[in-house]
Amino acid sequence: MNGNVPSPAGPDDQAEQRVRLGLRLKSTREYLGLSQQQVAERTGIVRSAVSDIERGMRRVEVMELQKLARLYRLPASYFLDEEEAADAGEHALAGLPRTGRPLSEGDRIEVAKFIQYLHARRQAEEEDGVLRPSLGPEGGA
Repeated sequence: MNGNVPSPAGPDDQAEQRVRLGLRLKSTREYLGLSQQQVAERTGIVRSAVSDIERGMRRVEVMELQKLARLYRLPASYFLDEEEAADAGEHALAGLPRTGRPLSEGDRIEVAKFIQYLHARRQAEEEDGVLRPSLGPEGGA
């Protein structure tokens, strides 16, 4: 033994993770209709760094990811999810209890009703065999 602690992910795994993260960031940026320059101006991250991050050529610093997630209005956990088919909505819903605090009781009831409506609509689409693509970064426009 050489005394080095093995890294949890090898170089190839790290490269794949950077590429996956970069693609998710890029698809979200494009879905929102933002240019790399606009992202740079709004986050303070240099445009060339935004490009390198999106191409998986550069690691993302924690503070940079937080800035990007805030700009894209998605939790950082969505971008870090290792599942190819990660759903931005699921990650956003996970944070709902935290963001829902300022809502009135009536507003929370309305949000719950809307969630029920969406679930029922999806179920009806599945039964009809007519699944419409979801709107969002991963589901198309």
